[in-house]
Amino acid sequence: MSENSFLSIRNLTKSFGEGETRQEVLRGLSFDVAKGEFCVLLGPSGSGKSTLLNIIGGIDSADGGEISIGGDLLEKMDEKTLTTYRRKHLGYVFQMYNLIGNLNVKENIEVGAYLSANPLDIDELLNTLGLWDHRYKLPNQLSGGQQQRVSIGRAIVKNPDLLLCDEPTGALDYKTSKEILELIEKVNRQYGNTVVMVTHNEAIRQMADHCVRLRDGMVRHNERNDHKIPAAELEW
Repeated sequence: MSENSFLSIRNLTKSFGEGETRQEVLRGLSFDVAKGEFCVLLGPSGSGKSTLLNIIGGIDSADGGEISIGGDLLEKMDEKTLTTYRRKHLGYVFQMYNLIGNLNVKENIEVGAYLSANPLDIDELLNTLGLWDHRYKLPNQLSGGQQQRVSIGRAIVKNPDLLLCDEPTGALDYKTSKEILELIEKVNRQYGNTVVMVTHNEAIRQMADHCVRLRDGMVRHNERNDHKIPAAELEW
């Protein structure tokens, strides 16, 4: 584990199935992510990206290896400790928004705030997200991009150490995708959360501090980006 490592992954393995149907999904992955960094996990479908993100988030467990977040080893936590840890330290943004249909925008974000001992100011966050004027609308009154903004708000209001994003622009059009990427970029810069984003979009790596390329469950390239391009200038 390097000196400034916040997320440390060592020799991580994961397989599904048994016997002839057994499939190795992760094959001894190792890399580090520094605190406050924007890290992209890049690779084609089937490369193990989402499985890795689920293990980092404590949603799934690895077969072998270890994950350390801020010095805490995930595999040493029992289920109760892990649940508390996820609640206090991790935020999730998925491709599907998973909003609560009968709660308005502000209330959906407040759900995340209740899970934190140190939540962000909700009104300030609504302004950051560009949702102030929509705060009393229900999810079905919002566009897809607006719903994803609410999803990001619910995750970030906890002020999590680590924000995990699984293909957050996957269901959105080009213009809205760029708006969401700009928002995640802004959140990373403004609140200093460490961001790990899964994507198969090659262009997105250009806005990241760090890109880990996966293929067939292995790290193929682990590279720093010294010439970041703002999300607004990305093209694909």
